[in-house]
Amino acid sequence: QVQLVESGGGLVQPGGSLRLSCAASGIIFSIYHMGWYRQAPGKQRELVTTITSGGSTNYADSVKGRFTISRDNAKNTVYLQMNSLKPEDTAVYYCNAFNPATVPYWGQGTQVTVSS
Repeated sequence: QVQLVESGGGLVQPGGSLRLSCAASGIIFSIYHMGWYRQAPGKQRELVTTITSGGSTNYADSVKGRFTISRDNAKNTVYLQMNSLKPEDTAVYYCNAFNPATVPYWGQGTQVTVSS
């Protein structure tokens, strides 16, 4: 059974930082491309960042220079370091695992709220 479990969300003031984690089980983590998506109230889910199985990264323009994705294949975990957070970063953040040979997998989401 595949599981993606996000953690690390919470309430933070503007300008603050958070680190999200996504622990995967039930998949061969090292061959999956991993990503973080977010969905704000009343908006569609949007791509935040991805990291390929080989370690190449891609970022949405809105988070470039502030967010960093990384992965630890030994721990089956992908991370999202979020710095200089803004109120518009408020959303539920979802972890995604993708491999062309299978269906994509999603975590249950973790809430990030940026507010003073």
